[in-house]
Amino acid sequence: MKLRPVLFALVLSTAAAIAQPPAGPPPPPPPLDIQGALMNLADQPATHTSFSFDRSMIQIAQNLLESNGMDANRAPAALTGISVDNYRYPRPAFYTPENMDAIIASYNAAGWKHLVNANQNSANTAQPRNTVTDLWLHFAGADITGVTVLTRSPRDMSVIQIACELRPLDLVHLSGHFGIPKVDPSAVMVPAPPGR
Repeated sequence: MKLRPVLFALVLSTAAAIAQPPAGPPPPPPPLDIQGALMNLADQPATHTSFSFDRSMIQIAQNLLESNGMDANRAPAALTGISVDNYRYPRPAFYTPENMDAIIASYNAAGWKHLVNANQNSANTAQPRNTVTDLWLHFAGADITGVTVLTRSPRDMSVIQIACELRPLDLVHLSGHFGIPKVDPSAVMVPAPPGR
């Protein structure tokens, strides 16, 4: 399945601008049963596949992270878990706006910052012709402690959840690894409008 990647480089400046200064506890879990909510997001059942990396599996991959520019002392500590869920539909899906609104509201209520692709229009989000990307970040001070990436296309949907302690620049180094989308030069991620 081809994921339409997120432009993490542009997220960095936005992430720094919307980070909250006081440090806090580790990130809260995703604000709702994300799998259940996603299974009901589209108008049809999906084939669902998933995989996860726990902390010990991520430590095994330390050499990969180091070879892509992450500090050798920081690589094993930066990520504590990654999960990837992929959904495949038998025909082009209609993503129910009310169900998406509930997911967005739940993340907002849990303190996550929502970023959207500024190049998207509202007509493309319910019945996408090209990939729609939503990004949620959870901060403790300037550090990112949780990331959720949701991509939706006509027949595919993916959600990538990362538990971490990352600096915004670390997202660039992780791009293209562990199911994390590669940098996309055509996406422009911006804070979602208020209430979205």
